[in-house]
Amino acid sequence: MAALIVNCILGSGAFGLPSVLARLLGRASIAAVVVGAVAVAVIMACFSEVASRFDATGGPYLYTKAAFGRFMGIQVAWLMWFVRLTSCAANANLFVTYLGEFWPGATSIRMNLVVLTALIGFLAAVNFLGVRAGTQVSNWFAFAKLASLALVVIVGASYIVRHGASVSTAMALGEGERQWAPGIVLIIFAYGGFETALISAGEAKNPRRDVPFGLFVGLTICALFYGLIQWVAMNVLPDPGQSQRPLADVARMVLGGGGAALIAVGALLSVYGYLSGNILATPRLTFALAEHGDFPSVFGLVHPRFRTPYFSIVIFALLVWLLARFGSFAGNATLSAGSRLFYYAVVCASLPVLRHKNKTRALLHIPGGVALSVLGVMICVALVSQIEYRKSFILAGAVAIAFANWLAVRKTTELT
Repeated sequence: MAALIVNCILGSGAFGLPSVLARLLGRASIAAVVVGAVAVAVIMACFSEVASRFDATGGPYLYTKAAFGRFMGIQVAWLMWFVRLTSCAANANLFVTYLGEFWPGATSIRMNLVVLTALIGFLAAVNFLGVRAGTQVSNWFAFAKLASLALVVIVGASYIVRHGASVSTAMALGEGERQWAPGIVLIIFAYGGFETALISAGEAKNPRRDVPFGLFVGLTICALFYGLIQWVAMNVLPDPGQSQRPLADVARMVLGGGGAALIAVGALLSVYGYLSGNILATPRLTFALAEHGDFPSVFGLVHPRFRTPYFSIVIFALLVWLLARFGSFAGNATLSAGSRLFYYAVVCASLPVLRHKNKTRALLHIPGGVALSVLGVMICVALVSQIEYRKSFILAGAVAIAFANWLAVRKTTELT
């Protein structure tokens, strides 16, 4: 569970985040990574207690449905599914871009089609054959991406010890030039995605115990790596804010061209690991919707031999492939931001509601849970106010589809 959560959080952002934060916050970016982790820990604490009440598949969809009813559950489910779909497609495109550094022909129209088909098709096949196989692949990629990030931290730290820290333009930013609001928003979203791992909890051995453990272990690992990576980039690179591939540039300075190539491979593994974690977990969402009578029953089909929701897996993989093949990154960041903050706030708000209903005892009781719930909602609202919705029609479209879904099923019998 911890490895799956790490895979769902650490994607391509770990390899590009340091330079963006350096431009926004200068030397304060190192502390900002810690501040962001604390803010996410508040939200995760609420998720942990709420999740410890459930042992079925569905994640936030299940939690919000139990707390606020069918309409809110379907809204959250659609927003989660749409965010995962577009994010995976964007990461698939990014994989092809990074691959082009080693194989320029990969970005041609014909080879792009071949690479995307092999990339997504392999993961779909692995997860079709069983949750254990999908988990093992996800775990392997989690280890591989952490190993590549650890290499950057180790060689960067040794370089700093031998040569001292670089004095860069970004390090010298004055207080008035720091852009705290967009910086913190960016960091919060860098820690996002953990909720995807909770969707498949129904196929875990003891989800009520393991999900809270996995959440905080995953957050600790990611916060440690984000903080160390930011520290290394800020102290090794002459001007980290101007670097397009900051970790590869750190490796190039310390190890030469071979080191940069090795980190580029790490970026490929990171992106592919992100895809493997999402293709393992996200199809369980439409399966859960179908299982509860909130989606066409065909999405709830389980393979008689492999015991996997094969139809949901195939449809999700196919849509990711289509979006990656014919789409781009436009609008994905905005859509992801608004949708995540919406259902993060709803899950935080569900904590006191579920305590009041008390249908199932929480295995984990968070001290000061109601106060943390209020604080979590306030954090989400504050971050929403910093987001500019230039392409809000995409988010509005997802909400409209979810509303139509609810209208279609609201008079049908709700399955449990």
